[in-house]
Amino acid sequence: MLAALRRPRVILWTVAVVVALGFIVALEIAARHYGMPGPITNQAREVIFAPKSGPLLYASMGLMMVVLTWRERFIAIGAAVGIDVVFFLVRWAVDAKMMFGNGALLVILACAVIAVTRRTGNERMLLLKGVGLGLLLVAGRKTGDTWLLITSKTRPQVLDQYVATADHALGNPSWVAGRIVNATGTVGAHVLDWVYIQLAVAAVAVAVYQLRNVAKDRRFPRHHLVRTFLVIGLLGPGIYMIFPVVGPIFAYGGDGGQWAVANLWPDTAPPLNLPQHMPFNEITPRNCMPSLHTAWATAIFIHSRRGPRVLRYGGVFWLIATLGATLGFGYHYGADIVAGVVFTLTIESALRAYDRGWERSNVQLVAHGAVVFTALLVSYRYLPTEMADYPWLFGPLIILSMVSVIYGYMRLNRVWEPKAVPAMKPEPQPELV
Repeated sequence: MLAALRRPRVILWTVAVVVALGFIVALEIAARHYGMPGPITNQAREVIFAPKSGPLLYASMGLMMVVLTWRERFIAIGAAVGIDVVFFLVRWAVDAKMMFGNGALLVILACAVIAVTRRTGNERMLLLKGVGLGLLLVAGRKTGDTWLLITSKTRPQVLDQYVATADHALGNPSWVAGRIVNATGTVGAHVLDWVYIQLAVAAVAVAVYQLRNVAKDRRFPRHHLVRTFLVIGLLGPGIYMIFPVVGPIFAYGGDGGQWAVANLWPDTAPPLNLPQHMPFNEITPRNCMPSLHTAWATAIFIHSRRGPRVLRYGGVFWLIATLGATLGFGYHYGADIVAGVVFTLTIESALRAYDRGWERSNVQLVAHGAVVFTALLVSYRYLPTEMADYPWLFGPLIILSMVSVIYGYMRLNRVWEPKAVPAMKPEPQPELV
């Protein structure tokens, strides 16, 4: 036992679990301080009460089922659906809020109990990893909601005027996309809204493909989408605390109410005044810089490249639609999008370097991405007026900085499918007489 604990990977995972649990407990305490339930309370309520997102819970169960055999998968799905039917009938009878997903969550918890009580050795560890994978997706959503609440309570002033001014260098893409979405009518808006909300479901589709052989191989691959998703969700909210931004629809649109600079989005570009900190309400999350929706959609796109054609097309669609939603609904500025792409590629490069070894080229790529990301945030904060005054200079520089990280990642990590090398035909042997 002690020898196993000395292994570096075991120690690393033990530390990661302890840190994650401590972080969740800290968020629970912080939320209670502000008079709101935290992630642990919210998740415990969903065992009985109507969940916030049924598709997310079933997606989480789908992740957990990669460790099960086909027979066990059918049993799990049947049990989850049967439980949800019972919950549905009870809620319908008492006229309660209708939502499915309790069955999926209960099946995940039941698998945890089975792993502890009925499995041993590697089989127990494999099932517990599957349960942990499913619960991590659910916990990530709950901790994210609590973290956003904390940003709104602890950051009374936002930096939207700085980002909006710097965004002139990119041509105010949120204002342009907002007018385009309005022109598409309700159909386009509903499609983009669905894509925006169900991002986790798309991620699970890619992750399940990557983990499809876990039940057969009895082990997980070294690198997959879930790892990137979790690291993005862990590090991203920390940037929100450093660079609080609420987004165009709130700072310059009708959703901001009395706190908005003016009701300008998406019809009129923001004025080129001297930017300054602006106070905002204690409800709206400061979750724009960087755009984590763009970051996650970029990760989905990257990891879908080695899948079948339908998965590759889906990755392209989800990335484009997410960009359209984040900009077209006024949730983000163009500067947020650029920062989100660089943020993801830097994290993805670091995770791959961790798997392959920290060679010089890997370290250089991670360092380059980190420097570019830092330079973008510093420029948005301290050079927004200059960026707006010289868009012909700073606009291309912003895009080229992002392209440099993309190029470095593609060159080093071979994101695209490698070209197949034709096998050499054996030379004909002379016949023996």
